[in-house]
Amino acid sequence: MLSLAALFAVLPYASPASAELKFSGDAAIRGRAEFNSSSTADDLKYQYRVRLKATSDLGDGFFFNALAQNEEAGGSWSTVSGTATTVNTGLTQNTERYPLQISNFYFGRNQGCCNYKIGRLPLGSFNNPILDLALYAIPTAVGGIYAVDIPVSTWNFDRFFGANYNTKLGDGDLSTTLLVLDNHSTTANSAATSDGLLNDAYVLHLSYKNKLGDVTVEPQAVISLTDVNGAVYRKISPNTFGANATIPAGDSKIGVSAFYTICKDSKGEVAGLPVNVDYNGYLLRLKGESGPAMAWIDYNHTSDKLADVTYNNVFVWAQYNIKLHEGSSNVNLTPTVRYRASGIDNNGASTTPNNQLRAELYTTVTF
Repeated sequence: MLSLAALFAVLPYASPASAELKFSGDAAIRGRAEFNSSSTADDLKYQYRVRLKATSDLGDGFFFNALAQNEEAGGSWSTVSGTATTVNTGLTQNTERYPLQISNFYFGRNQGCCNYKIGRLPLGSFNNPILDLALYAIPTAVGGIYAVDIPVSTWNFDRFFGANYNTKLGDGDLSTTLLVLDNHSTTANSAATSDGLLNDAYVLHLSYKNKLGDVTVEPQAVISLTDVNGAVYRKISPNTFGANATIPAGDSKIGVSAFYTICKDSKGEVAGLPVNVDYNGYLLRLKGESGPAMAWIDYNHTSDKLADVTYNNVFVWAQYNIKLHEGSSNVNLTPTVRYRASGIDNNGASTTPNNQLRAELYTTVTF
């Protein structure tokens, strides 16, 4: 009883430590008309997506952020489906599930002119195509994932595990991010699975954002510190570099991006066989934003000397955002057009192009 009385006596003088946790997110539905030049049939799809965000100020500059979304489909969009089961039960409509998973999370600290964070980091690849080229310069054989059409944002859910450090350097901001792409050896280190203890895929992403007059420039590089596994080739060390630039034009702005990747690795591997990997490619983007309108065009060219194949991709994204309601929650309607034209030049002989047109209508509620 005396101990309990002493506890209540000191409570009014205690300084409570608490962390404010804030929740936000968005929910969206869209209709997508999809037209393909390949054997894939044209289709009209109805899709939906929910994302929940949590942020917390832990005090003394420390913070924690997290995002929950479904990761069973590209971009976390789920398609309304009707799946055939058995003869007796016939069709089951709307049986798809939408489980929410922790997509990214990270914690860190803000310290005046610098900050750091670690965890499953968001990459911001929707507006920055350097990782798209670094990871998908050679398109995948299955699924047709190309360096254009924001593949890292869609197929990798715009996050990787890593650690980031930002600091002021001169008149600009320097960002260094160490990313862990995979775990090559899940058991013990051996000659068959790795080249040493640090046998996982580590890459370093460097960027420096600065202003030259009214123009914002951001030179960047993605450097392979160890061997990584690409979409087709394994145990390779590609390096990618280039820059983004944003040019103001009255109430509008123009974005220009140019990135180049190169990989020469005599100890590469494909289908379990050692090969001399030698490829290079580039990606160019021209982007315009004016009020509610946004559009960009990408061109990607990759030359694979080992396979004697050249890949060419052109991609166009155009959208117009219509604000239906603004307040504590926002409601937007966004018509969007996405067009990709992909071709392959195989040993001097062009193959049938693989083109895709998507017309989409989004309705998004942000809360």
